[in-house]
Amino acid sequence: MRVPNSVVLPVGTHVDCCREGEVEEKRSDIMSKIAAMLVERKNNLAHFINNLEDNEEPEFYVDQWERLKEMENHMLTILDLVAVNCTNHRDIKRLEATILEHVRNEELFPEVVRVLPPVYRQVEAAIVDIAQGEEVAEHGMMDLQYLLSKLSLREHLASLDRELLQDILRYLHRIGLIVWYEEIKHLESTVFLQPTFLITMFRLLVRYRLVQQLESIS
Repeated sequence: MRVPNSVVLPVGTHVDCCREGEVEEKRSDIMSKIAAMLVERKNNLAHFINNLEDNEEPEFYVDQWERLKEMENHMLTILDLVAVNCTNHRDIKRLEATILEHVRNEELFPEVVRVLPPVYRQVEAAIVDIAQGEEVAEHGMMDLQYLLSKLSLREHLASLDRELLQDILRYLHRIGLIVWYEEIKHLESTVFLQPTFLITMFRLLVRYRLVQQLESIS
């Protein structure tokens, strides 16, 4: 909701746990709740903005008013929910095809036809090569400056500087090739070349009934 012109594809899993006819019922219920949530968000923003404008000293709240107005102008596109059975490979492929179909829709993503500079592809290919090399640990964590030095050793990337690399890493983070939490102070200098490692870690740490499991340990 805070990302300008964001597109959201709701995905419902565990179709295999639903009774016949229950999937469509749940799909309809979820989509109606999302629609109600968006209406509530719009009304709340309008209410907060009006309160600031009616304030006796509105000049003290200009920054807050501008942020709310910016959020009010953010368009949020909600696509139709896709229901999948995660144990069925065909459903996973169908979800993949649906995502690709939406991503290629120029009305939803006007920038999809934007041509990237060649250096973006060169860095992407080099990072994939580095990540698959024997020197990189299984967790795939690498210091940003060290990654820059490794990339700079390659002849066609010798002039790569830190600022350009950071721009490229933001792009690679958005497409899911790497993970880089630049907004987190303790992680801003660490690049995760193997996102699947993080998924494995989160799956071990964040799990169903975790609190109850921990409480059961003496």
